[in-house]
Amino acid sequence: MQNKPILPGRESNVEALKTFISDGSYAPGDRLPPERELIGSLGMSRATLRRALDALEREGTIWRHVGKGTFVASGDSPGSASSIVGIARQLTPVRMMRARLCIEPAIAREAAINASSAAISQIRNAMDYSVHAPDWQSYEDGDDQFHRAVAEASDNILLMSIFDQLNQVQRAVAWGNVTRRSERPPRDHSSFGEHSRIAAAIEARDPAAAHGAMRQHIGSVSARLFGEV
Repeated sequence: MQNKPILPGRESNVEALKTFISDGSYAPGDRLPPERELIGSLGMSRATLRRALDALEREGTIWRHVGKGTFVASGDSPGSASSIVGIARQLTPVRMMRARLCIEPAIAREAAINASSAAISQIRNAMDYSVHAPDWQSYEDGDDQFHRAVAEASDNILLMSIFDQLNQVQRAVAWGNVTRRSERPPRDHSSFGEHSRIAAAIEARDPAAAHGAMRQHIGSVSARLFGEV
């Protein structure tokens, strides 16, 4: 099915991608064209397209399976926007962080067992992006990328799906309650060292160390933002 290119600037990149899906009559479960075709159809760069895909995945419009492609999500799927909002309304920040403490250390353990060299490079790149972030929003984007890269390194589509839903709920619950007192993270921000220890444990293929480093990191973030969990 051919779609006319959408000129940049006429719509936001996310809305342009949504229009492409709607105009192309893609139904829940349908697979979208490969990235190279979307780039040509939408007139976007690869980086811009991936940011738009990330945004739609976070809101539950699409889901991605490594090695198989990008698919349109069901509107009533567990990761849909309406489902996320419903969960977020019933969850306190502390309970959300306790859920992270249950899930993310186990994902880091699996990443240490299964991570490819490419997945480790992706973790390192996300970590570096966070360290050099010029503002808090960029840091949070990099932090999202880091934790998602760890989930991808687990090489387990179910764990990645669970992480994605957890991350969406976290954004809905937590960040509206956070007050920032500086323009950007300080150079000695505790998460930088914590991320580094997680990455090193995964790269060393040490499941126990990866589990412990992620648990310490989530606990540190929770204590810093919301008090002890």
